[in-house]
Amino acid sequence: MKKLLSVFLMFMAFAVAVSGVKTTKTKTLAAPAEGLSAVSESAYLSDFNSGTVIYSKNETERLPIASMCKIMTLLLTFEAIDDEILSLDDTIVVSAEAAGMGGSQIFLDANKPYAVRELVKGVVVASANDASVALAEQISGSEELFVAEMNAKCKELGMNDTHFSNCTGLPKAEQFSCAKDVAKMFSELLKHEEYFSFSRIWMDKIEHDGGRITEISNTNKLIRFYDGCDGGKTGYTSEAGHCLAASAQRKGMRLISVVIKAPDSKSRFNDVSTMFNYGFANFENKLIVDSETPLEIPVTVAGGKSDTVRGVPAEPYYLFGKKNEKTVLNIDFAPDENVKAPVEKGEKIGTLTVEKDGVLVKEISVLACETVEKQTYFDIVKNIIDHWKLF
Repeated sequence: MKKLLSVFLMFMAFAVAVSGVKTTKTKTLAAPAEGLSAVSESAYLSDFNSGTVIYSKNETERLPIASMCKIMTLLLTFEAIDDEILSLDDTIVVSAEAAGMGGSQIFLDANKPYAVRELVKGVVVASANDASVALAEQISGSEELFVAEMNAKCKELGMNDTHFSNCTGLPKAEQFSCAKDVAKMFSELLKHEEYFSFSRIWMDKIEHDGGRITEISNTNKLIRFYDGCDGGKTGYTSEAGHCLAASAQRKGMRLISVVIKAPDSKSRFNDVSTMFNYGFANFENKLIVDSETPLEIPVTVAGGKSDTVRGVPAEPYYLFGKKNEKTVLNIDFAPDENVKAPVEKGEKIGTLTVEKDGVLVKEISVLACETVEKQTYFDIVKNIIDHWKLF
C-alpha cells in the first residue's frame, strides 16, 4: 500500500510542461518567449536540469559551428578520463601533425611532452587546435578514428542534425551541427565537474619545454563579465560567423544558451547575455525531491537485526517553470513488498512517484541508507528474552 509523503502533498510550485530530469528528450514551454529576439541566425535557450526549451530560433538548421566542435572533443576527453583510458596527470608527446595545426593554438612543440591537464586547459580556455588534435591522437590513435567516435557519440545522444569531419572545427566538407544539438552535447559536457576547474579560468599560461611560455586568456568573455557564467565555448570562421555556447547558474538554476552565425563578436555575447537575463528574470528551478535527505517514512524489513530501514531517493527531481505560476504536486512513496534481510546499503527498497495535475511525471527509486543484516538464531533468542522481561 502506498504511503503518502504529506510534506509534499499539495506542494505549491511553479507550473511547467516537464517530465523528467537531465533527459535527452526536449520539453518546450507552451508560451513563446515574449519580447525575446536574437540577431544571430540560430539561437537556443534551455534549462539544464529539465531540458525545457525557453527560446529557440532556427534551432535545427544545419550550419557550420566552427570551434564549438571542440565541445564534443572535450566530452570524449573527459569520458576517457572517467574510463581511466587517460588521466589529467598523464603526459603526451605531441606529434608534428598536431603541433602544425595552425589557427587558434597554444604553439605546442612537436615531439615534446605535455601534461594532459595543460592540453585540456589549452582547449577549454584558448580553443587550441593543436591541443585538440594531440588529445584526439592519444585517445583514439588518430584524428580520423577520434572523429568516428565523435559521430558515434552524436548518434548515441540523438544529435540528428550533426556531423563532424575533424575535432577542431576548422572548415571542412560535411561538417555541421545546429543550436539544439550543440546545447545537447554541451549539457553532457557540463555533467563532468572537472570541466569547471578549467572553464572558470580567465587568464593563465602554458609552459613549454625549455622555459618558453604561452599566455592565454578565455575566449568566452562572459566568464568575466556575466554574473553566474562559468563555462562556454566560442567559435568563429568566415563561413560559420561568430558562435557561442555558454552556461550560467544562479540560485540553483543553470541555463544553457547557444547562438550560431552572429554578425560579429559583440552580437554573440549580447545575444547570449540577453537570453540569460530573460531566463533568470522569468523562470525558477525548484528542488522537489532531494537525493541527499532520507525519507521520514521507514520501510519494514522482515528477518533483520533491525525491523526497519530508511531510504533516500536515488536522484533529485527539479520542477522548472515560470515565476508566480502555481500548480499542485502529489508525491507518493510505495515501499517494495516483502523486503527481507539482508538488505545492502544502496539496494532498492521502494519507489517515489511524482504527479502533476494528476499525471505521472517521474518515478524515482528509493535506496536503503544503511545495511540491515539478517537475524541470527541468537538474535531471535535475545528478542524473545527481552520481550519476556516486559511481562
